Amino acid sequence: MAVVLIATLDTKGRELGFVRDLIRASGLETVVIDVGSLGPPTIEPDLSRDEVFRRAGSSADRARERADRGEAVSEAARGVAALVGELDAAGKVDAVLAIGGSAGTVIGTAAMRALPFGRPKVMVSTLASGQVGPYVGGTDIMMLYPVADIAGLNRLTRTVLSNAANAVAGMVRGLSTRRDGDDDLRPVVAATMFGVTTPCVDRARSLLEAKGCEVIVFHATGVGGRSMEGLIRDGLVNGVLDLTTTELADEQVGGILSAGPDRLEAAGRRGIPQVVSVGALDMVNFGPMPTVPERFRGRTFHVHNETVTLMRTTPAENAAIGTRMAEVLGRSRGPVTVLIPLRGVSALDAPGRPFHDPEADSALFGAIRSGLAGHAEVRLVERDLHINDPAFAEDASKLLFEMQ
Repeated sequence: MAVVLIATLDTKGRELGFVRDLIRASGLETVVIDVGSLGPPTIEPDLSRDEVFRRAGSSADRARERADRGEAVSEAARGVAALVGELDAAGKVDAVLAIGGSAGTVIGTAAMRALPFGRPKVMVSTLASGQVGPYVGGTDIMMLYPVADIAGLNRLTRTVLSNAANAVAGMVRGLSTRRDGDDDLRPVVAATMFGVTTPCVDRARSLLEAKGCEVIVFHATGVGGRSMEGLIRDGLVNGVLDLTTTELADEQVGGILSAGPDRLEAAGRRGIPQVVSVGALDMVNFGPMPTVPERFRGRTFHVHNETVTLMRTTPAENAAIGTRMAEVLGRSRGPVTVLIPLRGVSALDAPGRPFHDPEADSALFGAIRSGLAGHAEVRLVERDLHINDPAFAEDASKLLFEMQ
């Protein structure tokens, strides 16, 4: 069992050496990777910075000569991600632990994001008490704040680094023992949900679980969609009940809960069955009302709470989203069913509700129909139901189960 340790050994060598010795004392092997680019390493690495930068198409000497810290960090991040990926493919990575400040965090978490879900990943970072979304993304990285800067060994850093080393050692040893659920052979279904589609997804989930599926629900808040896409790419999902594709609206219009441009791609690339609907595509998410960009003033809004403001999508925006959905789903390698609720796509999109807009819904549905017209392999099913009607959830679960 080997724990990969990552740091800039010119500035954090002594501290990483302390972690290395603790992990080795616990009976585990270590692989130390140097991702520095300035002075010489203060401890001997197992894999040098030259190995790292070579995989980014550069060299440590070139990075040092350029003296461009930002570019060196970017190259080290790309290189170490590729290197750790190679080690993992060869079965040589049981966990990753990295330490660092801003540069070390960018580099270390790049390597961690190259690993599949469930592989222990611990980042001791001076940025861990702030906005960690860019570093964690949709993965299961554990961020540990060191309280003091990682600059030398003292009573604070020794304590935090010891906790990090012991945590990684414990997680690795835990993976080697049998855990509840390891023999669970139920097919895994990934589902997407938002507050305004909860009745639908809860009902569909219960029906699929009754049929023997394990349903994992992802909150469609940007990071939820990225997490789901990552698990699908890792091969941990057998089918997708993507009823709440609202993140596409944020990506299209500029909201704060986008899951990125690759949302909706992973299942099609892996060829696994998917039932896709249009849940909550009537809305784009922003923070408190004062944070809504000026260009959207005059639009239809709903204040969900003091920190979340929802904006109704327009017919033009819905048409663009529908076109994009059809384009992506038309490339799928596996079975796809698109399920459309003609009476509304969220709890706010119903007669008497603030986002009820038949014209905007019609633009969305029409774009999907037109975009899928040349893709006979994608099944289009329309129901004269609201998305939260129990019958719609029953249709969704039945369609996916039949595709398994």
